Amino acid sequence: MTEHTDVNDPGLSWLEEDRLHEECGVFGIFNHPDAAALTALGLHALQHRGQEAAGIVTFDGAHFHTERRLGLVGDHFTSRPVIERLAGKVAIGHVRYSTCGDPVLRNVQPLFVDLDSGGFALAHNGNLTNALTLREWLIKKGAICQSTTDTEVILHLVARSEKRRFVEKFIEALLQVEGAYAFVGLTNKKLIGARDPYGIRPLVLGKLGEAWVLASETCALDIIGAEFVREVENGEVVIISHDGIESHRFVPKYPARLCIFEYIYFARPDSIVGGRSVYEVRKEMGRQLAREAPADVDIVVPIPDSGVPAAIGYSQESGLPFEYGIIRNHYVGRTFIEPEQRIRQLGVKLKHSANEGLVKGKRIVLIDDSVVRGTTSVKIVQMMREAGAKEVHMRISSPPITHPDFYGIDTPDQDKLLAANRTLEEMRAFIGADSLAFLSVDGIYKAMGYEGRDAAHPQFTDHCFTGEYPTRLRDREGPPAQKQLSFLAEVG
Repeated sequence: MTEHTDVNDPGLSWLEEDRLHEECGVFGIFNHPDAAALTALGLHALQHRGQEAAGIVTFDGAHFHTERRLGLVGDHFTSRPVIERLAGKVAIGHVRYSTCGDPVLRNVQPLFVDLDSGGFALAHNGNLTNALTLREWLIKKGAICQSTTDTEVILHLVARSEKRRFVEKFIEALLQVEGAYAFVGLTNKKLIGARDPYGIRPLVLGKLGEAWVLASETCALDIIGAEFVREVENGEVVIISHDGIESHRFVPKYPARLCIFEYIYFARPDSIVGGRSVYEVRKEMGRQLAREAPADVDIVVPIPDSGVPAAIGYSQESGLPFEYGIIRNHYVGRTFIEPEQRIRQLGVKLKHSANEGLVKGKRIVLIDDSVVRGTTSVKIVQMMREAGAKEVHMRISSPPITHPDFYGIDTPDQDKLLAANRTLEEMRAFIGADSLAFLSVDGIYKAMGYEGRDAAHPQFTDHCFTGEYPTRLRDREGPPAQKQLSFLAEVG
């Protein structure tokens, strides 16, 4: 994704959000007569994790059935004919966000292949940090790749394995990959879930009557009325069949390190992650922010929607009134109008509008969950001033993002991250706020019930703030950067 620090630059992408993006959400269900319909519902609940493509694969006892589409779940998987084509009592599904370029159908998941042992479908949330290295090795050995996703690497590794049992083949493949992943797979007999050794990407297990369910978040269990059973553990493979559930640990057990951004931004507020309510954690981040960075203002204004819980917490802790000084329009598409220069600068107003009667003459503090490039923050602050705000302060309920992510989050290169290249005062001046403050690294850990960050053994994967990556970044160490980018643009 191209970065432009000038918010009025005509090259700036139309309505480009200054946001991080999760790349995928996964769902699977075993032994239910409405498997396809329930999978569509589960994917709908996970739509926030990927809005550019969706797919479902089912098995009816004799044949696999696949439907993969570009666009939203609701655009393609609500009609009776589509669901009826997806016959069977077992299904897996996937929603996807591509990091750059046009999404293409060949990369839409779940991916499906025919192996000696039968069909195998696989859906993936995350990013393998040695996928390019493995892909080049596989191609030299004669593999023919049909997509540019790192998910396909796993399929080739499974196909090449000489192990006897499928679970052994799958585990052998997992032992060769590095990075972050939550896999949901489907064979003609089994539903499979797997989570990386650090548990960076989430995966939960649920039950609906006699059916078993796997999903990226508990909100997908809630929408179909399934009961949460437990999280799939880091370094665990679960095999679900008519014989019940098998658990296989493919690496030694050690403390999990879930990606901290699941709490800050990615997970839906109504999900339970790691035994914590995401909504309550975000409110506590706001409370901690109010303790660390108070503001002498009249009202607290969230930048909707992601800044709302933290703003509530900030308001509660500070005693300042919480007000919707910004109204978000939820019905704006990405490209409903051509991006002509004379209206490009108005783009932010199509998604966010000032509640002028509320903010005029007021000293306000804007609460947001993160700042990446800072371009949207510039527009929001400017909009508040144009609406008559007397002072505009900004508080961010996470630490400054100083390092890029390589585990399934779309972040720009380090030289495009606002906090990686400017001091706090320079960032404040760039954004145009009267003051600017971020939640500290220790503060975000305190919001989750810890005394602070354990420097020796960090409780979460927090490399975007600290630069401490939990795994090797093998592909970044090897081939030329341009070659990496052409492949890594389509991972996940």
